[in-house]
Amino acid sequence: MKAPAREPDHDALAGLQERIGHFFADPALLARALTHVSALPAAQAQRRVDSYQRLEFLGDRVLGLAVSEMLFRQFPQAEEGELSRRLADLVRKETCADVARDWGVGEFLRLGEGEAQTGGAAKAALLGDVCESILGAIFLDAGFSAARETVRRFFHDKMLNPARPLRDPKTALQEWAQARGLPPPSYRQSRRIGPDHAPVFIIEVSVVGFEPAAGEGSSKRFAEQAGAQKFLSREGVWKENA
Repeated sequence: MKAPAREPDHDALAGLQERIGHFFADPALLARALTHVSALPAAQAQRRVDSYQRLEFLGDRVLGLAVSEMLFRQFPQAEEGELSRRLADLVRKETCADVARDWGVGEFLRLGEGEAQTGGAAKAALLGDVCESILGAIFLDAGFSAARETVRRFFHDKMLNPARPLRDPKTALQEWAQARGLPPPSYRQSRRIGPDHAPVFIIEVSVVGFEPAAGEGSSKRFAEQAGAQKFLSREGVWKENA
């Protein structure tokens, strides 16, 4: 028989709410936002609506709107493409997981025994989901203004200081070539080395009118990205947070 997951400690949840910056009029919303489906009793397991999943669905949309508005106001000269790249970076699971870690939600998650034993409280995907579920809970508890303020408080610095490149090298190289009226870059596998169980691919990247660049990786995709980054670095246009 499935052992019931522990209920959240309400005094401890007060500390979590303080870190988030929102005190719930309906604490049950926060408790549900912290409840993984694996924590539900066997009889309820079929009713996934009792886990955080519905709140995650709502929070994902709340986050997207709040971040879109924040970007629109912060970068008045940015074109749609740049805004879309910045949006994608800020709403990705890794960024949401970083915010969840800032809140310290891991210790408050309600997880089933199996999920807890496999380190669920530290999984980036799960933490990212919970970040969104908490934003959904705040929206239901106090409306969009409260949720937007929470997003602004914890995503604003991440917006100004991206932790990851906003474009992958292949996309950046294609845009660079397009801006100069050149045909799209071409990629050709020049070599494959190493044993079958651990191959290394060498991919040559070419742009009309420029010397090719070569990259290597454990897959063709990684090698193509490495080659594109080498090309852009050589031309002085690749920056880590470009």
